[in-house]
Amino acid sequence: MNQKAMHETLLWEIGGLTFHGKTLVMTWIVMAIIIVFVLSGVRNLTSGKPGKMQNILEWMVDFVRKIISDNMDYKKGKPLLGYLITLILFVFVSNVFGLLPNLTFGIFNNIEFAKLNEIFEGALLMSPTADVNTTLALGIMTMGWVVYMGIKNKGAGYFRHFIEPNPLFFLIHVIDFISKPMTLAFRLFGNIYAGEVLLAVILMVPGYFVLGMVVPDAIWLGFSVFIGAIQAFVFTVLTTAYVAQAVVDD
Repeated sequence: MNQKAMHETLLWEIGGLTFHGKTLVMTWIVMAIIIVFVLSGVRNLTSGKPGKMQNILEWMVDFVRKIISDNMDYKKGKPLLGYLITLILFVFVSNVFGLLPNLTFGIFNNIEFAKLNEIFEGALLMSPTADVNTTLALGIMTMGWVVYMGIKNKGAGYFRHFIEPNPLFFLIHVIDFISKPMTLAFRLFGNIYAGEVLLAVILMVPGYFVLGMVVPDAIWLGFSVFIGAIQAFVFTVLTTAYVAQAVVDD
């Protein structure tokens, strides 16, 4: 296992712009997985006896709806439902994606196009959320929703909280606003990146220790899935809480 290759930043230069190639490819795969999962759940929608996939999707919708209603008036937070369902799905699948073995069977080893041979190098895939650029983008999107929902419910009066209870607090409120997407981003990134690094270290144990590491490896994999789920939940709850602060009147 090449730990350096696992987290190495692979850059694409396109039209004078720089992109993180490995992060983009892994993100596209995660998006494809989510699309297939959702389509399989809504393919045979019924109001009678639903199938297993429809049951899972309905449970997710009810779960996210409850998060909204626990933090604000559901009528005000309803426009957030679609975003939060997408968010919790994307973050969770991204978090556990880096725990999956690389089952490309070496078919990209000799393909230098777009550096695919380097992107799919190593024993494991990479979680998109193990790149701070991904988590920071999610944090910025969240704050975009905060501003949008605040203006939608309060108009220009939303910005009044920046000078309450006194205009002298304006700078503090600005710092607080800027820090929110950063804390969202670095909390998620730190947990997922650290988990992948430790898993890579376990896989690098010399051969005669491999059998003895099966149990610790399995335990860590299970713990990493749990952490991935918790982080997806925390990100979603904090997003809802930040929006609730923007839309409530008190």
